[in-house]
Amino acid sequence: MSTKDLVPSPVGPVDVEQAEAALVERYPRLVRIAYLVLPPSLGRNRRVLTAHALVQRSLPRRRVAGPAVPEPRLAEDAVDPGYAYVRGEVLRQALVAGLPLRRLALPRRAQFPPLLPHVWGLRLFPRVGGADELALDQRLSRLSGPGRAAYVLRGLERQGDAEVLRVLASAGVEDPVSALAEADALEDGPEAPSHGPDGPRPPAGGGADSAGRAGSAGRVGEQAGPGRGGTGGREGFGPGAGPAGPAGTRSVGDAGSADRTGAAGTGPYGRSDRVVEQPGRGGAGGARGDGPGPDGPTDTGGTAGPGPRGGGTDSGPGPGPGRESGHGVSGARGEAAGDAAGRTAGRREAGAADGSAGQAGAGLGDGPAGRGGGPAVGAGLPGVPPVRHGFDPGRRRSGVALLESDEFDPCALQARPTDLLRRRQHVRAGIVAVAALLVCGALLGLPGDGWGRNGAAAPSYARNPAAEAALDPGALKRVGPAVWPGSTRQDFSVWPARGALTGDRALLRRALAVWARPGASVQSSATPGTPVGPPMGPPQLLFAGVVDGARVVLLHDGLRAVRYAEPVGGTAGAVLDFARTDGADTAGSAALVLSRAAGNVRYLTAPWVQETAVRDLLAPREDARPLGRDAGGVTEPMTSPALAEGCTRWNALQVRDGSGLRMLADLGELAPARLLWGPPAAPADATNSEARETWARTACQLTAVRAHGVRSVNAWRFARQPLPEGAGRGTWLCTRAETWRGTGSRVLAQFLVPSATAPAALAARSEGSPACGVRDPRVLAGVLWQAPSGGWYVLAAGSADFTALETSGGVKGRSDGPLLAVKAAAGARADLAGTLPDGTRVSALR
Repeated sequence: MSTKDLVPSPVGPVDVEQAEAALVERYPRLVRIAYLVLPPSLGRNRRVLTAHALVQRSLPRRRVAGPAVPEPRLAEDAVDPGYAYVRGEVLRQALVAGLPLRRLALPRRAQFPPLLPHVWGLRLFPRVGGADELALDQRLSRLSGPGRAAYVLRGLERQGDAEVLRVLASAGVEDPVSALAEADALEDGPEAPSHGPDGPRPPAGGGADSAGRAGSAGRVGEQAGPGRGGTGGREGFGPGAGPAGPAGTRSVGDAGSADRTGAAGTGPYGRSDRVVEQPGRGGAGGARGDGPGPDGPTDTGGTAGPGPRGGGTDSGPGPGPGRESGHGVSGARGEAAGDAAGRTAGRREAGAADGSAGQAGAGLGDGPAGRGGGPAVGAGLPGVPPVRHGFDPGRRRSGVALLESDEFDPCALQARPTDLLRRRQHVRAGIVAVAALLVCGALLGLPGDGWGRNGAAAPSYARNPAAEAALDPGALKRVGPAVWPGSTRQDFSVWPARGALTGDRALLRRALAVWARPGASVQSSATPGTPVGPPMGPPQLLFAGVVDGARVVLLHDGLRAVRYAEPVGGTAGAVLDFARTDGADTAGSAALVLSRAAGNVRYLTAPWVQETAVRDLLAPREDARPLGRDAGGVTEPMTSPALAEGCTRWNALQVRDGSGLRMLADLGELAPARLLWGPPAAPADATNSEARETWARTACQLTAVRAHGVRSVNAWRFARQPLPEGAGRGTWLCTRAETWRGTGSRVLAQFLVPSATAPAALAARSEGSPACGVRDPRVLAGVLWQAPSGGWYVLAAGSADFTALETSGGVKGRSDGPLLAVKAAAGARADLAGTLPDGTRVSALR
């Protein structure tokens, strides 16, 4: 059957009050519908609560257009618009609640456990039924959600097929016809009762059989009409008063006749095919017995009569006592208050009582005479004992009749406790979780950066009073500008706090937090041997301001100078640099690198620096160029050789303080290196003409000590040697780079040919050697030199302490004194050693 056969006629809007009245009046039935449509796999407790929640959420929020309720073709299809709207919402939500949760699909509200109603500590479930209810519940669990909805609409709501299709389509079912077919298969399946009290059950389909029935339908809810053999009625069968009539004809007294009110009975028993299976009970499925029974003819408006087996829908007199006060039916649908009067006699499908009606098919009344028109069950029937509860314990009831059972009534509930041991364990776990949450919240709320914005800092890993004080911007040490002139020492400890952002607590907080725990996005660097951990206490603030488009903070903790820089527009791309500065004196604390941008460098100079200038070490005869500074001691940018690829210019910072000139070189670190000239015992700043001339030929060798944590570099001449063949005099230099950490010093031995422009040749290199230093000023080195004539010589020289030099290996030679020149072949290799006055042999620098 297609929904196109009946075109619905629109109705007016549904008020919230109208829908609420329908919901309150039919609340038990709506909850029962939701309970039956929900999948049994949810469990009875959750089904009960979900069914109540779905019904309570079905009210519209405002005046809405009501559902398309067609002009009823059958009496059972007549539904109040308010009730139709609420029922449709209940079905729609119940069908959604039965859908499984998908990983990529957006979950719906009905798929989650309900928030209200909610019961703590108890499990609620309907009363337990018998084996028939259990069997029906198992069969319903094998149906899909739309299939269960179709079965409930047809059996519980007494809707015809056309109306069932319309309701399912409006509830969002994509294929209502398939859902209706599932309901048909459940009714006609092999698990349905197949035997009556007197032999085999008649077949479900229409047509006559050996019992003489004709045109009976096999589905609950369809109504037979004139000329329709078996489209919805239920037949009664048994010996009739006359011969069997043809299917679809109405003939009083003819067995097997059928019309729209039901299939004709075939004898005095007049029982229904599916609903009534008990002798002595009125027809529960709307069955008519049109032939007269043993005690008299039946009524044409129903099946009730004075005979002992005449079940019917009319409200004729009957002597049977009522089963419940005010609630009883005899082959007709009872109203919610128990009224058993038939609506549109003979056109509604009779069955199980609606609402709080009694058992289907029982001849029950609400007084001395049953309102259903039939006598008490089994009354007056010889040989058959009375049955009080509407069914024979030895006989199964049909599925439709069972829908009214207490097994499926979520309003009549039983209560049991939940798992007490597991509940106790959950309570303990909840208490522990809440306590842990409170402790964590209290720790995060402690003073410091618990709730502050730390920018690019990583999560905190240590909390103690010293660490908290070190990260507090208010605890930073700030030195006033008037302190250093009267101090007995001049180093970083007396630098005043300078810059325009020294009062920016948020910036200082971020700088301290990133120093303590730099995040993964922070670009961090440190000179070798410099610890990068958090400060041991509140550090000293040296500078905070904006330089070259970045916010820069300079800090000092007595051991290290730390530079933090972040873009002005945010904290992404923060930079953190560490440099070891312990033991810095007046010259060593003259300047710190403040910014590097586009190959240029800016310095922050000490407050005692009077002048700043730029000098190119490769141009010793040129004058130094003045370098401007602002009031805070920040210099103008100057070209830096730290990252230069070639060696065409080597700019050094020349500063003047109260003691004289200082020469500082940028080696790619936070603290510039001091350039010196002279013997290890008494070096001086490389500011005189001889020092500048020598450094002009050796400055390019400073790349060998770049980014090595160098504190100072000293170059000195340890020997002069006459060259063979009268080529002039060569000069031997030793360059030693001292580090801030005291270890890892590098020593370079260089040879200068007699030329004013030729760079120095590297003769030997060593790392970690004490040679050429204060502790061991001796040094010995040699080179393979080519004379202007083309000949090759091994030249060697040592400091003044050596009394003899000797070569071995590829070239053999010996000389007394600290100088040696031996003729050799091109590419020759030789071993060099020297002898001290006490006879100790010393090998060459390597």
